[in-house]
Amino acid sequence: MRYKEFGNTGQKISSVAVGTWAIGGANSAGGSFGDVEEATSIQAIRTMLDNGVNIIDTAPIYGEGKSEKVVGKAIKGLDRSKFYIVTKFGSYISHYDGKATRNNRYDHIMTEVDQSLQRLGTDYIDFYLMHWPDVNTPIEETMAALNDLKKAGKIRFTGLCNSPKELVEEAQKYGEINALQPPYSMVNQSQKELMLWATKQGIGTMTSGSLGAGILTGAIRKAPKFDDKDFRLTFYPFFKEPQFSKIMKLLDVLDKVAAKHNRPVAQVAINWSTQQDIVGTALLGVRNPEEAKQNCEAFSWLLDEVDISEINQSIDELNIGQ
Repeated sequence: MRYKEFGNTGQKISSVAVGTWAIGGANSAGGSFGDVEEATSIQAIRTMLDNGVNIIDTAPIYGEGKSEKVVGKAIKGLDRSKFYIVTKFGSYISHYDGKATRNNRYDHIMTEVDQSLQRLGTDYIDFYLMHWPDVNTPIEETMAALNDLKKAGKIRFTGLCNSPKELVEEAQKYGEINALQPPYSMVNQSQKELMLWATKQGIGTMTSGSLGAGILTGAIRKAPKFDDKDFRLTFYPFFKEPQFSKIMKLLDVLDKVAAKHNRPVAQVAINWSTQQDIVGTALLGVRNPEEAKQNCEAFSWLLDEVDISEINQSIDELNIGQ
């Protein structure tokens, strides 16, 4: 495993993090990533930790608390000082209409953090992140809650997900921002400028969607027939045209690079992301121990400059992820 200094936090964090959205299973609105098994999910998380990963990302909205509970079971009995827990607040599924709802108000955050701590079975959260902006709540109020939670010892570091630079700068007026979690991969570089800025500011980045919802593993070569509520269709554009055909052409290039190193395509994608200075840690969703082990084996080798140049040229020519 490779490790990086994470922004200005003074913490050394593994180049990849365990992503747990998929293991939350379905929510009450019916959205999911397909079938998952709790025991297998726990084994997958443990395998990532056994192979040097030291950070796990989750959120209350993933399976409406189930993901946090599974993480709690996976870390039970382990030395808590050896790894970092990331979870979020302010986003949940409304039981009135089944839609995603945002609430970043002070009192709501104070209630949510205790619920997350209970589900995770831990006394503190290392990184507590605002999941989405809430237009009905001033960022000053949200930051007041995070500052008080720091003082209380319930959280260590704070950050924002899915937020524009202007909101990050506004938040910095009221407290320290240690981490950002934007989407980033070969097929989504829309937040690259934000990440470059954050790196200069000493803010660490935790990139989501590192394998493009699985399309960058190379396992899918024909347009899939996912369930209508599958998040891979509803949240990501990669499995629809014209993106799908473009990504299939990119995979031809990744196939050549993978063959050159005698490695799986997924490891090419992982190294492409994690070898970049603007990526602090890249979230990888895993469903089973085999995937976890294969992902971690990416760190036994590196892409060379020729590989990266060839991949970047293909991304530019195909106009993917801009």
